[in-house]
Amino acid sequence: MVERFSAEALTRFAVELLQKAGMDAVLAEAVARTLVEGDLLGHDTHGLALLAPYLKELENGTMASSGAPEVLSDRGASLLWDGRRLPGPWLVLHGIDTLVPRARQYGSATLVIRRSHHIACLATYLLRATEAGFMLVLASSDPAVQSVAPHGGTRPVFTPNPIAAGIPTSGTPFLIDISSSITTNGMSARLHKAGKQFDEACMLDADGQPSTDPGVLTTSPPGTILPLGGLSSGHKGYGLALLVEALTGGLAGHGRADPPDGWGATVFMSLYDPAAFGGTTDFLRQTDWLGDACRSNPPRPGFSEVRMPGDRGLARLKVQLDKGLSLHPSIPPMLRDCAQRYDMQLPAPLEN
Repeated sequence: MVERFSAEALTRFAVELLQKAGMDAVLAEAVARTLVEGDLLGHDTHGLALLAPYLKELENGTMASSGAPEVLSDRGASLLWDGRRLPGPWLVLHGIDTLVPRARQYGSATLVIRRSHHIACLATYLLRATEAGFMLVLASSDPAVQSVAPHGGTRPVFTPNPIAAGIPTSGTPFLIDISSSITTNGMSARLHKAGKQFDEACMLDADGQPSTDPGVLTTSPPGTILPLGGLSSGHKGYGLALLVEALTGGLAGHGRADPPDGWGATVFMSLYDPAAFGGTTDFLRQTDWLGDACRSNPPRPGFSEVRMPGDRGLARLKVQLDKGLSLHPSIPPMLRDCAQRYDMQLPAPLEN
């Protein structure tokens, strides 16, 4: 039987746990809500699955528990922050709030953050922008980690380098959240821990041979994750990874060319106000047309319908807020272990 939990109870639990580990209340609230929303949207490798490693980072002093980013550059519509290893979810949310008035003033505004800690699930931030009528482009890389090889290569250079976009419509927004690689570090680690393999060759072993085994990342020398597009079209994911590197490490002036300083992120975010361009009405007319054209498209065999990016996640979020959040089976035991360390209890599952 699937255990379901109250999303609000899990959020309160995560807030208290993070505070007991030393994190300031405002930061803990941002981190907890972001992780729970990741699970609500169905991104269960980047939701509460991250709570235990975040706690370990706090305990080790490698994630800051309080403070504010340092402003390194501010030209009105363009900003650069040093995140000072503060929690990524709080930095991203604070960054969006900082950009909103600037985007209204200038039409668009961009923030790049060096030395952020990990930012969790990119999709969770998109609604904050679209609900206010903005389009958001968000990207992240981790200069201290390498797991993805360039197309044609055998040694890791990149992280999965995700890029996301929140696009408003007059109804359901488009929530795009994709990686430059064919799979992620989180999914690879989950399958490896469970002794499972991918259904198709998502990896290369250290000799450059296709593999379904996520364990190739742990060999010496390590194997790699294939770029998006796989063996035949990986040049496309390779190009996307390079774009994300330029937007993050390039614009931040801090990235893979520098000594690694632990698990974290370099972040790019740009907010656009449609009113400053062709106008909000015509922007929504265009995005509404696209949504209607795609959703009404006749589905091919094996598909019941054509969805827009984010449709399934938002539908899942609505159901799970109503009926309870269903966590991946590996997550409740981890949360109970964390709770025990801090003399707490995981909220009881909801009665079916």
